[in-house]
Amino acid sequence: MQRIIWTAVAAFALSLAIGPFIVKWLRKMKMGGKEYDLGPQSHLAKQGTPIMGGIIFFGTMVVLPLIMHAPGYTWRFVPETVVCILGFGAIGFTDDYIKIKLKRHEGLSPKQKLLPQIALSIVLAVWSYHTAGSRFIVPFSGAEWDLGLLYIPVMAFILVAVVNSANLLDGCDGLLAGCSILDFAAFIPILAVLNLDGGDNLMLTAAVSAGALMAFLCFNTYPAKVFMGDSGSFAIGGSIAAIAMCSGLSLILPIICLAMMLSSLSDIIQISYFKITHGKRIFRMAPLQHHFELSGMPETQVVNMYRIATAILCLMTVAGFLK
Repeated sequence: MQRIIWTAVAAFALSLAIGPFIVKWLRKMKMGGKEYDLGPQSHLAKQGTPIMGGIIFFGTMVVLPLIMHAPGYTWRFVPETVVCILGFGAIGFTDDYIKIKLKRHEGLSPKQKLLPQIALSIVLAVWSYHTAGSRFIVPFSGAEWDLGLLYIPVMAFILVAVVNSANLLDGCDGLLAGCSILDFAAFIPILAVLNLDGGDNLMLTAAVSAGALMAFLCFNTYPAKVFMGDSGSFAIGGSIAAIAMCSGLSLILPIICLAMMLSSLSDIIQISYFKITHGKRIFRMAPLQHHFELSGMPETQVVNMYRIATAILCLMTVAGFLK
């Protein structure tokens, strides 16, 4: 456990050290984003704030687990988690780069963004099927579901869903990073209780992710000096999904990652209702966090509300695994 704690501290220190240089470089390269005109008016003041800040923690989340897994420690689950974070993060980075340097506001088209995600998810699901098995641990019951070959399409769907849900939760200063720190922290005691073969490596990945994001919050808390962009949100989603995939804990994601799920569902509901009713809306704006903002709730209050709710759900989930 000491190695887990010191790894989190190292991730925090490394990301905190490189953060100012990356923020300065992004400003020099004029990596500023454009705010959506129909969004909350308070967000228009953020116009020009650098995006792609996710590289502050993206590199740490990929490199540090490889460094800490020195000879003498088992490497079980390390390749899967690193490939998952690196692969999804690279897709997000490409999207950010196209938005900023090529001046295409929409970045990758939906098809260009989704097809690589699906391909990567299928590869990871097959990989996990052969290394981690096809079981899902049922929360609060101690039971397990073995899906057999059905595990592959189900897991691929979960990977794509989690990554895109993380992307949709991003949009308020410190929201995704703050909630994700709690999600990663919840994995650590749960994995300790389960005592899985290779579980220490998954705890280390969670610790690295949490530590690096704590450092990122120093630059992303309201008023944000930098936004994470898709580079960061895709890497976060990849890290969460990888830990859940390898540990068989995917069924806890709708609980501890409820904020992400609500953002994703609200977006789907809004688009579907808009098409069915030819222009009517259920929410003032989707994803859901922006609905709260347009309803008059300050951005900082929305972020705190989401963090508190996530903390309670994470505590409840951890308690469900304690004996």
